[in-house]
Amino acid sequence: MTPEEIRNRLFGMQDLKYRDFQAKLMPGVEIENIIGVRTPELRKFAKEIWKSGEYTVFLAEVPHKYYDEQNLHGFIVCEIKDYDEVVARIDEWLPSVDNWATCDLMRPKVFAKHKDRLIEDIWRWMASDEPYTIRFGIEMLMTFFLDDDFRAEYLEPVAKIRHEHYYVKMMVAWFFATALAKQWEASLPYIEEQKMDEWTHNKAIQKAIESYRITDEQKAHLRTFKIKKDK
Repeated sequence: MTPEEIRNRLFGMQDLKYRDFQAKLMPGVEIENIIGVRTPELRKFAKEIWKSGEYTVFLAEVPHKYYDEQNLHGFIVCEIKDYDEVVARIDEWLPSVDNWATCDLMRPKVFAKHKDRLIEDIWRWMASDEPYTIRFGIEMLMTFFLDDDFRAEYLEPVAKIRHEHYYVKMMVAWFFATALAKQWEASLPYIEEQKMDEWTHNKAIQKAIESYRITDEQKAHLRTFKIKKDK
């Protein structure tokens, strides 16, 4: 399937109301670069393309013109079964990612089977200068290493991140809010000792307090560590 054929199929699925809704959620992404294809349809189309085996030319065309093409690209990569190919494809694609929604859609199935290799790639992504590459690395750590494969030392590299990009700081906050819900004892000192910058520290507390997975007692304790700005 050629890139032109894929684009024509995407326009055949266009929903203009959905396009307008999506545009409001993504500052910086121009509406003319959004086709307006709903996510379930994109996922279904990605599986169709992957099963056909005719995705190489499309994946090579990075960056894509349309937001929906970028997301389709990500969903196709998630279907690939070979770990090395997935990582190579992600490395080619991440520098072209320019919004949080595209960044956050990636959940490659093969990652769950190669966590020993994945953790090394996560550190590499987190060490990048590109904001959405950093965000992706943090999210993969949050997705795959806050449960059975958790280690307390995984928290420190995230807390040390200092980056002014809004969506990097939000991901650090989201990571720690999730860590507090899943690994309370190990994560709490990062709040009590204020190991993050002030904005991210407060945002992590806010997001944790909003979580149903945090008890009322824990929420009350977290509130006492909220940094209040001097008037």
